[in-house]
Amino acid sequence: MSDTTSATRPSRRAATLAGVAAIGLWGSFALLSTSVSGLPPLQVLASTFAIAALLGLSRLSRLSRLSRLSRLSRVARRGSGGLGALRQPPGSWLVGVGGLFGYHALYFYALSAAPPVQVSVISYLWPLLIVLLSAALPGGRLRGRHVAGALLGLAGVWTVLAAGGDLGLRAAHAPGYLAALGCALVWSTYSVLQRRFADVPADAVAGSCAATAALGLAGHLALERTVLPTAGQALGLLALGLGPVGIAFFAWDHATKHGDLPQLGVLSYGAPVLSTLLLCLAGHAEASPRLLAACALVAAGGLVATARAGARSCAPARAPRRARANNLH
Repeated sequence: MSDTTSATRPSRRAATLAGVAAIGLWGSFALLSTSVSGLPPLQVLASTFAIAALLGLSRLSRLSRLSRLSRLSRVARRGSGGLGALRQPPGSWLVGVGGLFGYHALYFYALSAAPPVQVSVISYLWPLLIVLLSAALPGGRLRGRHVAGALLGLAGVWTVLAAGGDLGLRAAHAPGYLAALGCALVWSTYSVLQRRFADVPADAVAGSCAATAALGLAGHLALERTVLPTAGQALGLLALGLGPVGIAFFAWDHATKHGDLPQLGVLSYGAPVLSTLLLCLAGHAEASPRLLAACALVAAGGLVATARAGARSCAPARAPRRARANNLH
């Protein structure tokens, strides 16, 4: 039992670190988005997810060639390697496409119907919801430190976003508020439901990205006017598609299936704070004591949520009481 447990811990830790990498990439989303300002939002969605899909499909194609060369084509036929990763249960496709496209469609609508600061505050309820919903998973257990850490992180995010404008809610913006709340529900549900498809490889995200890009293109052609990107905007689209949209979603898929969901929920609050810090460094925002306070709150939330678990894992194992008694004789 102890050997099995010790063997699975590094895998869970590595998966959680993959989620931290995704959160870090999402922190660069706002800064990179400034390079594509002026392009229609659904055009940006379709373009960036198409790049992410091509990134994933190129990896799948390479894995398929390696599989054939090593005479392991049966692995691909079972759907666990190469292009066979795209052959997955309908439920996996529904969760994947629904999560990726549903979140972004609601987010872009919310931005068009309500002030961006209020949209950000409401939509960033999803880390807290991940912490709460993860308790409903088989073997899940909601601990007080997770809730306390999530609330500290939420306070930090509100501190950051409150600096950007008035947080007072207005009835005229109700559709935007509801859409932002829908963002939080969709993304937290998507992240938690991924646990039910732990056997589906992360490479299958390429198919969900392709479907999301197709839906985004359909919406763009129906609702928007195409704008030819400049060289700078094209580079921005490429950077978004490879990083915050591409690698980040593949890493998050692996993390939510195999990592520590409550900790990921708490650590996710670092994304908006990192985003604001990067904007300050790039000269798009101004640093302030409020920002420093927000960073402290988010850091405190992460420490509260993870310190006790880390202390347990680092503490030397105690000998059973009976064994210690026998050693005395």
